[in-house]
Amino acid sequence: MSRISVYIIAFNESEKIKAAINSVLWADEIVVADSYSKDGTAEIATELGARVVQVNFQGFGDLRNKGMAACRHPWIFSLDADERCTPEARDEILATVADPRAVDAYYIPRRNYFMGRWIRYSGFYPDYRQPQLFRKGALTFKDDPVHEEYTVVSTRPAGYLRQPIWQFPFKNLGEVEHKANKYSTLGAEKLSRQGRKGTMPKALLRGLWAFFHMYILKRGILDGWPGFVIALGNFEGTFFKYAKLHELQAGWRPPPSPPLRRE
Repeated sequence: MSRISVYIIAFNESEKIKAAINSVLWADEIVVADSYSKDGTAEIATELGARVVQVNFQGFGDLRNKGMAACRHPWIFSLDADERCTPEARDEILATVADPRAVDAYYIPRRNYFMGRWIRYSGFYPDYRQPQLFRKGALTFKDDPVHEEYTVVSTRPAGYLRQPIWQFPFKNLGEVEHKANKYSTLGAEKLSRQGRKGTMPKALLRGLWAFFHMYILKRGILDGWPGFVIALGNFEGTFFKYAKLHELQAGWRPPPSPPLRRE
């Protein structure tokens, strides 16, 4: 029987890590790649039987590579702290790794839950991110700070599982703003590395397009107020990503403030 490791990346996820780990207690090993959380995340994970490895955060690509390297078994299932495996997904995963005809990597659909409802539109279903089930060594990531690019190391195309897992992308409305701020900063750094140029008009146009694309083209309008909030957060994150890129390149400085004394 093929054995399977689960790895979970985390930083200050004390409110989420218990539920994430509880959903994968069926795995042969649970590894939490923690970036020196200060809220007890590592302690909670250890109490639940996970093996915690501490990784200095140098971007999500590097974090994922080191999390996978810490896994000991032939198959790896990647679960983020805001995701939950379901009984149906568990059964399909176990059947897949036991199948001698299995390919080397699989995408898994995700159902996103926000503001009390399943987000069916907004581009949030099936919401494949990277292959989340794969043989060890079959997936590598670039050292990107965010929205990390990956390569499937296989001569066969990746497969697709049918049973979804759950994702809770925002614990509350405040986290929509928090993530927009966090990921726009990381995104600006990534664009800067790529040699991209930022301007304020570009930031506005990119932000408006991001809202229109998610709310209209991806039919977020059918998700009601949650769809509007998600699209607005997408506008904010995209606008500030390009605005922060412009800020990095503009080198704004305040006027000099020499010592001022009474004459």
